[in-house]
Amino acid sequence: MPSPFPGMDPYLEDPAAWPNVHQSLVTYARDQLQRQVGRRYFVTIGERVYHDVHMTEQPAQFGALLTSGPTDRPTVVLLDEVERREVFLEIQDAGTDLRVVTVVEVLSPSNKAAGRGRERYLRKQEEILASATHLVEIDLLRGGLPTVALPEGYVRRSAYRVSVSRADDRRRRELYAFGLRDPLPRVAVPLGQGDPDVVLDLPALLGEAYDRGAYTRRLRYAGPPPPPPLSPEDQGWARTLLDAWRP
Repeated sequence: MPSPFPGMDPYLEDPAAWPNVHQSLVTYARDQLQRQVGRRYFVTIGERVYHDVHMTEQPAQFGALLTSGPTDRPTVVLLDEVERREVFLEIQDAGTDLRVVTVVEVLSPSNKAAGRGRERYLRKQEEILASATHLVEIDLLRGGLPTVALPEGYVRRSAYRVSVSRADDRRRRELYAFGLRDPLPRVAVPLGQGDPDVVLDLPALLGEAYDRGAYTRRLRYAGPPPPPPLSPEDQGWARTLLDAWRP
């Protein structure tokens, strides 16, 4: 059964659901693009691996600290290194030494929050923009810091966005900006010089990920969507859709 929302489903932005959504979007995008590029290119899944610091706090237990005199009780902060993995797409030219002609990124929450994940992503973004590789960035997350390769003012004008930066003209960006109530766009993805663009059909992609992931049953539609909170107008609109939708 399809999502109750005509475009992006804000409930998919739940941090507990998004890692699986992200993996599915990248995998199905690989399949969708490979069918179009034929034997001229390979579409492959790449992976970034980094370690982030996860912090938890707990009060110190009486007797846990040996001191020479009385002290106030501190808060104990526990730091654990967590391995994180992020996948993305590379379109490689099969006729050369597998030169990467296009990178397609689906942004994750860690790319849009202060920390190692964002730092690593922005370094890679900068490297690609200084190279002969096209960059396609897909941001389906309302929350977090502006991250796609555009001025912040443009990024904040819409809830969601796709940015395409072509290697032959870095001053130019193709921006697909859309809101919660809008349908997802079909995006032109550039290839090597002389070859026509291929189309990344985001509505079909999200629909496939939603259906195969059984999100009709997995998402908690009874409560509000995850942060950031919707405007009162969008809350009313979303509730109207959900009231009329029966899984």
